[in-house]
Amino acid sequence: MKKFVIAGTLAAAVAVAGTALAQQPAQTTPPAPAPKAKPATPPSTNAADQPAKPAKKAAKKSSEAGETAGHTAPKQQPNTTTDPNATPQTVTLGTVRIPPGVKADGKDLPAGSYTVRMTAEEAKPDARGAAQALERWAEFVQGGKVVAREMVTVIPASEIHLVQKDTAPPPGGSKVQKLRGGQYLRLWFNKAGNHYLVHLPTA
Repeated sequence: MKKFVIAGTLAAAVAVAGTALAQQPAQTTPPAPAPKAKPATPPSTNAADQPAKPAKKAAKKSSEAGETAGHTAPKQQPNTTTDPNATPQTVTLGTVRIPPGVKADGKDLPAGSYTVRMTAEEAKPDARGAAQALERWAEFVQGGKVVAREMVTVIPASEIHLVQKDTAPPPGGSKVQKLRGGQYLRLWFNKAGNHYLVHLPTA
């Protein structure tokens, strides 16, 4: 009889202890503290630390080369769209004074005053322009005699701006210009709605 009493008492004690343990809250691991945020680095004021700025594009400079002209050498005749109406006959362009030290057709041309006239002969095979009919031979006449010749280029008045940026001589007039560098002397005639250019190499 005593054995049954002891066994019942132990069973009751075990049941009470299990109930007490079940009612206790489960232990949990506390969360780890969050890392402290680092303060933002203030922007640098050192010029060496700043990103390089793109270089500004250099402005294009345009200049006309020439002592009294717009370039250093004869410009090639453009493709003309207007009929220059160059007469097929010999025509007198004007009278000019040539300084010393120039050549015409590869020969020395003495200084002095010359009457320049354009012939009907095309400047073959030396013509370099778009149309050979617009490049003819010009004669230098002095004392009634032809003493030299050189190629003359015929340009319509409406298209002279494509070749020359300088101020043109007045209608019926002419001008003598030494190009920058002294390699060429330019004779410019304005006659009958066309411009006539003759370039004489310097000696």
